[in-house]
Amino acid sequence: MTTKRILSGMRPTGKLHIGHYVGALENWVKLQNEFESYYLIADYHVLTTNLDTSDIYDNSIQMLIDWLAAGLDPVKCPMFRQSQIKQHTELHLIFSMLITVNRLERNPTLKDQIRDLNIENVIYGHLGYPVLQTADILLYKGNAVPVGEDQVPHIEISREIARRFNNQYGEVFPEPEPLLTKFARLQGLDGNAKMSKSLGNTILLSDDPETIKNKLRKAVTDPNKIRKGDPGNPEICLVFSYHKKFNPDEVPEIDKNCRSGALGCVDCKMNCASKIASFFEPVREKRSYYENRMNEVLDILHDGEKRARAVAEKTMNEVHEKMKLG
Repeated sequence: MTTKRILSGMRPTGKLHIGHYVGALENWVKLQNEFESYYLIADYHVLTTNLDTSDIYDNSIQMLIDWLAAGLDPVKCPMFRQSQIKQHTELHLIFSMLITVNRLERNPTLKDQIRDLNIENVIYGHLGYPVLQTADILLYKGNAVPVGEDQVPHIEISREIARRFNNQYGEVFPEPEPLLTKFARLQGLDGNAKMSKSLGNTILLSDDPETIKNKLRKAVTDPNKIRKGDPGNPEICLVFSYHKKFNPDEVPEIDKNCRSGALGCVDCKMNCASKIASFFEPVREKRSYYENRMNEVLDILHDGEKRARAVAEKTMNEVHEKMKLG
């Protein structure tokens, strides 16, 4: 039985935070043992929201280091920059002829993105984001894409484009399935529903224990629990949600002592900070290893790009043949 292939990726915005780990990276590390996996540094996608490219390369390298530190194996899964595989843009151009503007405007996630990213004027690149995403997936003939439910509409567009191409020119592409995973979303330290570097509410994978403590001190908790002795409601406490992920063994005791008032917020926060620091200690150690071996990081990147390019070239040769482009 042929191993199914997946592709996933992230936009390079610099060092990753623990929300990235819980929401995607932790799952990717498991999936690399179950699927033939390709991981994309989506540097072209950054341009949809920020035209300043001065930091893209450095941010890409920092993100790659975090991927490696989290446990992605460069032998099992090529990791590569979208911009270095020219076939992404060629396939995007072809696919853009196979879908209407009206269909893209009906994408239910478009309005959400416009709102979340405070976009005033929608550019073509943002409207066509799912088309480039489709090229990213189908260039490697991805059978499945690990996504949360909010991204399923994008995968449906990919399926439609694959179907349209195959019907028009002949069978080349699979219709990718969404690989639905429970993407846990960690709230930001300020209580915002999303942890985001732009909001300044993150804990980075690279943060040392003291930095984590200082950040946790500012985390929002139950507003009605002002001092130790006051009964609290852990279910509305941000720090308690972190305990559930990084300190599950103590959750029943923390729940009980918070409600009774026996546990104060400061002690609870410091305990949580300690557990988060311990959880990510292996990641920090591995990150330090790669930071001090930048040549090795670049070799991994260039090898991943070489392997990805070979697959991309093969796919585009098939596309040219089916389209009779010569």
